[in-house]
Amino acid sequence: MIKMKNIVSFLVSIIIIILVVINLDVIIDTIKKINFFEREIVLQDPNPWEKDYEFIYFKESDDFIPTSYDDLVEVFYTVLDNGWNEFTFYCGDDYEECLEDVSILSYDQKFLAEINNFVHPYNSYSTIRTLYDDTGEITIKIDKLYSDEEIAMIDEDIDLLMSTYINDSMNTREKIKAMHDAIINNPKYDEVRADTNESQYDSSRIQGVLYDNYAICSGYTDIMAVILSKLDVPNYKIASEEHVWNAIY
Repeated sequence: MIKMKNIVSFLVSIIIIILVVINLDVIIDTIKKINFFEREIVLQDPNPWEKDYEFIYFKESDDFIPTSYDDLVEVFYTVLDNGWNEFTFYCGDDYEECLEDVSILSYDQKFLAEINNFVHPYNSYSTIRTLYDDTGEITIKIDKLYSDEEIAMIDEDIDLLMSTYINDSMNTREKIKAMHDAIINNPKYDEVRADTNESQYDSSRIQGVLYDNYAICSGYTDIMAVILSKLDVPNYKIASEEHVWNAIY
C-alpha cells in the first residue's frame, strides 16, 4: 500500500512538473501582472555633473517603465547623465520585446560608448553591466571611469589651470582657444599607448594631461569636456575607431 502511494505521489509530481513547463509563459505573465502594481522605482537626485542638455540624439527620460527600444535608450542615457551608480526599473506590461531589446542594447558596446560620449566625463563609465530577469526587472550597474577621490583632486587642479590661462576680460571663444592651446601644447602624445594600448602613463584619462605630461585623444577630450562644462558651453564627444574629438554648439 505504501509503495502504491509513493508511485501515485511520484506520478502526480511528474504531471505537475509537466504542466508547469507547458504553461511556464502563462505563469510568468501572471506573476508579472500580480507584481506590476508592487513595483517601486526609486529615483535619486542627479549628481553635480549632470549635463541635462536637450541633445537631438539623446534625451533624459521622465518615465522609467519603457514601452519601446527608444524608451530604453533614454533610460540608459538618464542613468549615466545623472551619475547614478545603480538603478532598477521595469519593462512596460505590454512591451513584449522588452527583454530582447535590453539584451541587444546591453551587448552593443559601441552604442553604449556613444551614449557615454554625451555625458560629463566624471559620470562616464569604465564598465557598465545590465542584469534582468523574466519578471521584467532590469538593473543597470555602473563602475565610473573616475572615482570620487580622483574627481576631487583633478577638479581642483583644473580650476587652477583655468585661472592661469583665462580671465574675465576674455569672451567665451577666447577662453576656449586659450584652454585648448594650453592642453594641446604642454603634454606629449603617448605614442606607446596609441600603438599598443599599454603605457606606464595614465594617458587615456585626465591624469595623463595634468600629472604625467603624456596623453592620448581620450585624455585630451576628457579634460576639455570638463573645461567646456565649467564655461557653460554645451558639448559632447565624437569618436571614431582611431580618434576622439570635442564638439561644441
